[in-house]
Amino acid sequence: MRAVRKTRIGIVVSDKMDKTVVVKVSRLAKHPLYKKYLRKDKKYKAHDEKNECKIGDKVLIQESRPLSKEKRWRVIKILERAAQ
Repeated sequence: MRAVRKTRIGIVVSDKMDKTVVVKVSRLAKHPLYKKYLRKDKKYKAHDEKNECKIGDKVLIQESRPLSKEKRWRVIKILERAAQ
């Protein structure tokens, strides 16, 4: 049986590198003591083979084998283009 790869939806915050974008993924987490919901952000470096992504695009990324020192995700598709 094959392992299912993780996917995340996030916003592109940087496209300055060649074939790489930085994607910010937000999630809601409940504080253990105060029970208030907090927004937690994490940035992932993702492989963008055709350099299609621009800052502000909403993208779907998927876990992959290590592609470089910090890059472990691939852009699967662009869900929404940034309004310009």
